[in-house]
Amino acid sequence: MNVDLFDFELPPERIALRPASPRDSARLLLLDGALTGDRSVGDLPALLAPGDLLVFNDTRVIPAQLEGMRGEAKIGATLHKREGPRHWIAFIRNAKRLRTGETIDFGNAVTAVAEARHDDGSFTLFFPGDEPVELLLERAGRMPLPPYIAAKRPTDARDADDYQTMFANEPGAVAAPTAALHFTPGLMSALEAAGIGHTTLTLHVGAGTFLPVKAEDTDDHRMHAEWGRIDPATADRLNAVRAAGGRVIAVGTTSLRLIESATGDDGVIRPFEGDTAIFITPGYRFRGIDGLVTNFHLPRSTLFMLVSALMGLERMQAAYAHAIAAGYRFYSYGDASLLLPGKPA
Repeated sequence: MNVDLFDFELPPERIALRPASPRDSARLLLLDGALTGDRSVGDLPALLAPGDLLVFNDTRVIPAQLEGMRGEAKIGATLHKREGPRHWIAFIRNAKRLRTGETIDFGNAVTAVAEARHDDGSFTLFFPGDEPVELLLERAGRMPLPPYIAAKRPTDARDADDYQTMFANEPGAVAAPTAALHFTPGLMSALEAAGIGHTTLTLHVGAGTFLPVKAEDTDDHRMHAEWGRIDPATADRLNAVRAAGGRVIAVGTTSLRLIESATGDDGVIRPFEGDTAIFITPGYRFRGIDGLVTNFHLPRSTLFMLVSALMGLERMQAAYAHAIAAGYRFYSYGDASLLLPGKPA
């Protein structure tokens, strides 16, 4: 499909620079069948049904943004995928000043060797020493805020909490599964009281989620792989919910993508551990999920393509136009939507 079909104009003032406070006070755009309505995230217990199951991503964001020097040259690195205990693939700023075999000094006794350069311009970095890389990053790194926020303000102490979900448990992400940022212990208690369950899986979100689609046609875009895991008990629970007539509602596109990666053509969700580079565009047949809670996404992004596949392109174009006109806040710290397609779009 032509990528221009997924373009739209977003006024810069619609980009949220801080999350709503309290988190569950964020606005929620409901798209349920033919119905569209303006609600609040706090209304979710009344909008879902007893027996439904919310699926959260329990990945934890690491301080994966690094600034250093290679000789006299300033080098920026954003880690985006672990390749081993001491190896990470990273997007590099000022990459023309870095060659294979050279060492970057990130300060605080943290260095990395540029071991290999890849076709997309990224590098494999090796962090020498005995300390776990996670400790090195805690010492020298900072939270990797999305570029559309980082361009408007610096990262600060608040982001260390604001950019983690209440489910964050498994370190490894370089971007938050932001739909889950809206959930609070109080909201979870209300959902449980309404008979709505929840479970978790793990997908370590990579910085590739922020990359624009530069190809003119979706067939020519290559997704970056991300590592994920659904354990056998979780897969069994997801299948049992659907067998009993409940709905599996993914919280965030990361949860959705991993569930769909683990689901066969027969609709059975199986245990999964490994990389996924699934790319969902209109025409895709959803097999493992029945709905989605998600934020509002960038123009021409793979995530806007995903929600258009779920609800229909014209429907999402109209929904986003409504959200912009109604003052919804966009992107990682912005408001949310509840997408319930009913029948396949």
